[in-house]
Amino acid sequence: MVVVKFLSRFYIDGFILSIIAVAVLASIFPAQGTAAEVLGWATKVAIFLLFLLYGARLHPREALAGLTHWRLHSVVFAATFVLFPLLGLALKVLEPTLLSGGLYTGVLYLCLVPSTVQSSIAFTSIARGNVPGAMVSATLSNMAGVFLTPALVILLMNTTGEAHVDASSVLDIVVQLLLPFVLGQLLRPLIADWLQRNAAPTKLVDRGSILLVVYAAFSAGMVENAWAGLSPWQVVGLVAVMCGLLAVVLAVTWFAGRRLGFPVADQIVIVFCGSKKSLATGLPMATVLFAGQPIGLIVLPLMIFHQIQLIVCAALAQRYARRADPQPEQAVAGH
Repeated sequence: MVVVKFLSRFYIDGFILSIIAVAVLASIFPAQGTAAEVLGWATKVAIFLLFLLYGARLHPREALAGLTHWRLHSVVFAATFVLFPLLGLALKVLEPTLLSGGLYTGVLYLCLVPSTVQSSIAFTSIARGNVPGAMVSATLSNMAGVFLTPALVILLMNTTGEAHVDASSVLDIVVQLLLPFVLGQLLRPLIADWLQRNAAPTKLVDRGSILLVVYAAFSAGMVENAWAGLSPWQVVGLVAVMCGLLAVVLAVTWFAGRRLGFPVADQIVIVFCGSKKSLATGLPMATVLFAGQPIGLIVLPLMIFHQIQLIVCAALAQRYARRADPQPEQAVAGH
């Protein structure tokens, strides 16, 4: 209990520990031969189910209703799909001195994935920000990411020589990501109520698909010796780069929210939704976009950034909450 309480202070929950455990397990017992083939098919099925659930959980009216606050969503969108990619391209100067070619590929890919949904909303709520605005902004980011992330990979990573997405990869994107998402939208009238009443299957697919992808990625990394030349100092350097990247984005989003005259509740949305990157969306996409490449090395920056953003944003949310005026809460309690 003492350990759990200590870890909870740093927002390292059981799922994060499960990801670490699966990565260690795959490093010790990587899937090879027939096991690797079965794992590959299981991962594809899990990704298909994951994006089908994304489509089924999103009501089209939710996105349309939130579009009225276009200024807020535009700023979050710009931070996710303009600011981050520009910073990713700028970090090219660190290759190969601080970042190897494979690690820089992962850093640039990290900058192209959409924002998180659950943690963005949760932290906005803790910080007493505009929760409905966060819901719409985060959802729109994930919706757009299904289309924009592959497009940005093709545009930026093909031209820089860091990745190669050909016609077959585009077909894989359509079959594994877009098709189940559209299918989920079509099935929504039939299964949306059931999904709301039964959270366990959704949670199982959400988390199970990520754990499968992590195991597959790290297994492939061990079989391919993807980390053979990765020294401890390179890992330390990568962590430092991830911390610096998050610090810059947090500073820019904070300044932009204030400079553009948004109320504090909307500034909180911009900071938390605009500074995050989705592990749940980014890992499955990576297995499709970088098929046949060292996936384990490519997703490593995203996994490290994900943990850092949770720890830092948890602390920021608590700080915002302490600065918030407690009177509205007291008034509600009085009713």
